[in-house]
Amino acid sequence: MSEESEFVKFFESPRKPLPGNILFEALQPPKEIILAANPRVTVDVIAGILEAAKDSGEIVILELALSEMSLKRGYTGLTPKTFAERVRKAAEMVGWYGYVLHADHMTVKKGTDEELENVRKELDARIEAGFTSFAIDASFLFDRKATTVPEQLKEIIRVGVDLFSFIDEKMKGKPYGREGEVGEIGIAEFTTVEEAVYYVEQMKAHGIELDCLAIANGSKHGVSVDEEGKIIPQLGINIKRTIEIADALKNRGFRTGIAQHGITGTPIELIATKFPKGKIVKGNVGTLWMLLVWDVLKVFQPDLYQQIYKWTIENYRKEGVSEAETFAKSSKYAIKEFFNELEKLDEDTRKAIRAKAYAEALMLFKAFGMKQTAKRVYEYLVKNDIKY
Repeated sequence: MSEESEFVKFFESPRKPLPGNILFEALQPPKEIILAANPRVTVDVIAGILEAAKDSGEIVILELALSEMSLKRGYTGLTPKTFAERVRKAAEMVGWYGYVLHADHMTVKKGTDEELENVRKELDARIEAGFTSFAIDASFLFDRKATTVPEQLKEIIRVGVDLFSFIDEKMKGKPYGREGEVGEIGIAEFTTVEEAVYYVEQMKAHGIELDCLAIANGSKHGVSVDEEGKIIPQLGINIKRTIEIADALKNRGFRTGIAQHGITGTPIELIATKFPKGKIVKGNVGTLWMLLVWDVLKVFQPDLYQQIYKWTIENYRKEGVSEAETFAKSSKYAIKEFFNELEKLDEDTRKAIRAKAYAEALMLFKAFGMKQTAKRVYEYLVKNDIKY
């Protein structure tokens, strides 16, 4: 059997999700951005992404944030267990198990004992469900009144060490991916090189080697739209600062790369030509997949689309905000409200969703510079005799 078919056969065979740290270790030195998809709506989005990954020989990261998925079902109606089961079902439908199951944005906003205990329960549920990568986001705890970087980041580091130590204990030696966040996504200020380096250094000093680091570099979650509902291109990502931080980390011996959040509104040709692949190593794409489903429903299930649209406007419209913008920003909350309807779509609708997700994934693989990542990961596993 050829080496080519060996790696395909490996990831076509049923297996657990790939640990995130193994993915990023295998791709050293990094040449690409790995697609990290937040598929909030339907198993068919996931199936389309995985089918594209299978046909292209790629590993993908499948993730949801704490706000999207929780023990109380987040705003998608999913728990960690039901999301993991949905991903597994999609993998079985397609016959491709080349994916990392990532817990995105495990967010801590206040740092109280009560909040941390709740996040620990959520982490426990994800570990129990078989997640293989975790992002601790304590960036809200940045102390803007402090005058030195150690003081500004004190609480972010305390909480990060606490929660990663909890994960370590619960994972019982099993490998997993680690993502930290030092700058709150969407704020006006950019993360400085000093802040990023200090944070990564302090985490390493506590035995926590980060695979990815999320920073404040001008991106924002979701999309902005004009009066007609057309997406306004997001051009605010500070590429120069992003490169400065990535280079500073590399020059100090860290393999930590940048996790770029808030990609959906960025023109794909800009990603393809301007994003620094290998410095940005993980690209989060979430809103795109939801909007894709809404576009399909407009044609295949117009009555359901109108129900979702009407419910969103009635519940989230604010004075001075257009209906188009309200729907673009708040329709995510309709996913839980219409959970059962979205689970029972007819076969033609599901085929269309899967096909659109497949095509979008192919576009993103190309724009991200991904090229047979599954083969390189397989070779790393064999060379180092790694089982997972």
